[in-house]
Amino acid sequence: MRRKRNVKREIIPDPKYSSAVVAKFINYVMRKGKKSVAQGVVYRTFDTLQKKHNQDPMVIFDTALKNVGPTLEIKSRRIGGATYQVPREVKGERKMALTFRWIIDAARSKKGKPIHERLAEELILASKNEGSAIKKKLDTHRMAEANKAFAHFAW
Repeated sequence: MRRKRNVKREIIPDPKYSSAVVAKFINYVMRKGKKSVAQGVVYRTFDTLQKKHNQDPMVIFDTALKNVGPTLEIKSRRIGGATYQVPREVKGERKMALTFRWIIDAARSKKGKPIHERLAEELILASKNEGSAIKKKLDTHRMAEANKAFAHFAW
């Protein structure tokens, strides 16, 4: 029996910045279906970027996403009783999902400040090629490079 088709729903751009990427980011920040809370967090983050750093928040956001986005990742593949870490190229939606997840996880792991300040801080660091999210990307790339010998197992 065939599997049900995966229908991609269109993301409506967010009201303030008219950007589908920001709307998707808001969806990743959201917890327990509380979208208005997530919107408030992201918009306060962008306001913090605007006030503290006197730069366009969208430029910082785009630069951070570009810097954190991975090109390679590893996937476990079981072959003949052994499990190999096979390096794979990351494309499109998956790349965005990993980028958002790493930035948000890095911001949530810090303590002592409100989430919008931690998120702003992490975006600034990511736009400068620093911070926890960038470290996560570099670790992933290092693992993929170390396991390049198993690339022929890619499917």
